[in-house]
Amino acid sequence: MPWIPRGLRNGIVTSPYPRRSDRYDAAFKGTIDIRDVEQSQTVSTAAEHCPTQAITFVDGAPQLDRGKCILCGRCAEIAPDVFVISSSFETSAIRRRDLRIPDLEESDDNLRLVRDGLTRRVRSLRRSIHIRHVDAGSDGSDEWEIAALTNPVYDVQRLGIYFTASPRHADILLVTGVVTSGMMQPLLHTFDVMPDPKVVIVAGVEAISGGLIGEGYASRGGVAGTLPVDVFVPGSPASPFSLLHGILTALNRLPLREMSTGLRTGVVQKGVRDE
Repeated sequence: MPWIPRGLRNGIVTSPYPRRSDRYDAAFKGTIDIRDVEQSQTVSTAAEHCPTQAITFVDGAPQLDRGKCILCGRCAEIAPDVFVISSSFETSAIRRRDLRIPDLEESDDNLRLVRDGLTRRVRSLRRSIHIRHVDAGSDGSDEWEIAALTNPVYDVQRLGIYFTASPRHADILLVTGVVTSGMMQPLLHTFDVMPDPKVVIVAGVEAISGGLIGEGYASRGGVAGTLPVDVFVPGSPASPFSLLHGILTALNRLPLREMSTGLRTGVVQKGVRDE
């Protein structure tokens, strides 16, 4: 049985996350952070070259919408003094507005109310969670990342999380894609037949904002216009660790420190990278 010595040589390959930190290599494009600086000419140029118009200005200061950012890296190339590529994958949010960085308004009280409401709703789900995934018009990249959750590295089953083919057995509805016209009714039907309490998680910028496709005659431009969304997981596509962070966020299995202002706003000091 050759698999026995091979297993002994390889050792444990499963990630210890979330019990212990398990960050990607510093070169991994996990997200884009903004340095705490004012608007400059290079920032305006970066905004003009953003393919999804994810960069806007509020009172002269740049703001990045992670729900639209496809991580092309153009902004970091054009204005490296303002935009920095970070390897952080803990970027999911329970409100759409919290994907915009930096958060220019203090909203911790409102955020706590939303989080407490979600916590009360999922309390009865206990430790065995079943997920129904629906591709509502994705380019296919999100599905590869979701499939990776079941491999030996991420192994979501060790956390009591399973995928199910039947929405009638599901606790969480995980949606990817822009929600095409042909998928709107099947998506609504899937949501309707799921038992209560149920949670909706959208993964990837296509499901959040429509991404490069946006809203049109054949696309709803995201899930929020069709279903009530509980957790947004940005990325293009969202990585397996980001997906896992989003699922654990929905289930309130992450420490409260991860909802701190620094992580939520994504502001980094000048000259400092998130290694």
